[in-house]
Amino acid sequence: MQPRQLLNALAAGTTVSGAALAERAGVTRAAVWKQIEALRARGLPIEAQGHAGYRLPWPVQPLEEAAIRAALPADLARRLGALDVHWELDSTSSELQRRGAGAADLSVVLAETQSAGRGRRGRTWLSPPGLNLYLSCLKRFDAGFAALSGLSLAIGVIVLRALEQLGLRGAGLKWPNDVLAEGGKLAGVLVELSGEYQGPCAAVIGIGLNLRLTPALREQAGQAACDLATLAGGEAPDRNRVAAALIGALVTGLAQFEREGFAAFVDDYARHDLLREQPLRLSGALGDFDGHGAGVDARGALKVRLADGSLRHVDSADVTVRRA
Repeated sequence: MQPRQLLNALAAGTTVSGAALAERAGVTRAAVWKQIEALRARGLPIEAQGHAGYRLPWPVQPLEEAAIRAALPADLARRLGALDVHWELDSTSSELQRRGAGAADLSVVLAETQSAGRGRRGRTWLSPPGLNLYLSCLKRFDAGFAALSGLSLAIGVIVLRALEQLGLRGAGLKWPNDVLAEGGKLAGVLVELSGEYQGPCAAVIGIGLNLRLTPALREQAGQAACDLATLAGGEAPDRNRVAAALIGALVTGLAQFEREGFAAFVDDYARHDLLREQPLRLSGALGDFDGHGAGVDARGALKVRLADGSLRHVDSADVTVRRA
């Protein structure tokens, strides 16, 4: 029995006997147990119900291309270059990068799990199967790198637009590319550019969005984290519906960014800016200093008001920003 088959068999959240799982897959009970342990090791909280069998503590919705497409408005679905759902990849962004020039504009790749999901500054992004969303989108631009200033901040706004479409509120933005809720990380954004400095160029936009985190995953994350189940009052929204909302928001939002740049997102970013007027401590290659958040500028650089009243503009992604 393959891990994907096992997840599908347990997706309803009801108890399924080991014997039934083995018979369905044509394998031994030992082979089923081996796959149960493999999924547990990846973070999926499969419970043993004594002799009755195995179950998940709540239903999950395996990602399905057809279900995602059906949830997208037809005009947005037609604009996609590709929509591919994989069981496992090293990372969705790496998959798009491997496709190179052959990948069509607005190609989208999702995976149930990643073996080498990555976040900002080379950090690992935990990617347990069946619980969250791991998605990357390729956007091609005729303009060069300079025209893409503020893109990662705009993507944060786009994520919040998708959540609002789903009726989920309470999240905010932490410069440069984190989505936070209830003091913990809800989503991360990683934008990787390639092409010519003067244009054309391409952006591979990776988004990891937490739908449901177990206590063990929260501990493993090593930082405060939040999920959509918390924002929704305990019941995580349907994963395919969330994927469709996020993809639809990307298609429309990236077209807006291509036309108008970060200027089209400045007001929305300010409305959700969690660092504005907050005491901050910044550290990085330029040294350490303190100040208060003063919003972002037209390029997406963080503005920090220093003790003497002057403004310092910070646009290096290598800077760590914490509340003082």
